[in-house]
Amino acid sequence: MDRLQTMQTFVRVVETGSFSAVAREQATTQSAVSKQVAALEKYLGVRLLARSTRALTPTDDGLRYFEEARRLVGEISEAEAQLRQGERTLSGPLRVATSVGFGLRVLMPHVQSFMRLNPDVRLDFKLDDGFVDLVEQGIDVAVRLGTLADSSLIARRVGTSQRLLVAGKKYVRSLGKKSSLPRVPQDLVDHNCIVYTGLKTRNNWEFSTADGSSVTVRVHGTLETNSSEVLRASIEDGAGIGYMPDWLFSDLLASGDVVVLMPDWQVKPIPIHLISPEARKHSAKVRAFGDHVAQCLQSS
Repeated sequence: MDRLQTMQTFVRVVETGSFSAVAREQATTQSAVSKQVAALEKYLGVRLLARSTRALTPTDDGLRYFEEARRLVGEISEAEAQLRQGERTLSGPLRVATSVGFGLRVLMPHVQSFMRLNPDVRLDFKLDDGFVDLVEQGIDVAVRLGTLADSSLIARRVGTSQRLLVAGKKYVRSLGKKSSLPRVPQDLVDHNCIVYTGLKTRNNWEFSTADGSSVTVRVHGTLETNSSEVLRASIEDGAGIGYMPDWLFSDLLASGDVVVLMPDWQVKPIPIHLISPEARKHSAKVRAFGDHVAQCLQSS
């Protein structure tokens, strides 16, 4: 029995709660993964997992072993990475996650430049507009926009995303003479606003002026979405007014298909963070990726 490999397998089984998920990661069978864990239980002389038709859960002994095993696996991985870094190279897998729109429109070029600088890194780039559990899905580092919830995750602020109040030309034309564009935040209550549900603020839109005065307006509309791409398409099609990062509309603003509303009012920017599980805080690859992304975002 390869004790290190078996320990790594057990750690991932507990993190994912599934033999089949780990089998897919290792390109092997569910039976082979189950046999590895059974061999580890026999070697240790304790039951590590409680198995049922619905779930796999660690026993008390299994949970204690998992915590130590996860720490040891991480330390061994980083010891190897530091040796390789001494040779000026990074290698091996790196799992990165972010939202679909930001990943496609902002982060992807920086991911590609990182890969060109580190050709031995095998990068798994996960794009998802829903909640991603970093530990459960084995993510090394995620890029998240917005205010972070309190958690045990390690966070590093790497930039800021500016937001704009925008509308498509089709929406502007649809108003005609019966209504006017909003000039102050309170006017937004009379307009169809498209709400992005991926942020905590949702339909509470905050504005401020150069003199420091601020106001928050609770807006309403006929469409809510957790997809920035759906919001972009809806704005372009004239469905309503949006309150989103400038990078989502840069090309449409340049072409004139989308216009900025209430330019005298400033919109609160969104912080950009890199977050990682506690076990990955000393990872050379995570650190190198974070430094690269921070530099790219600050220079763009």
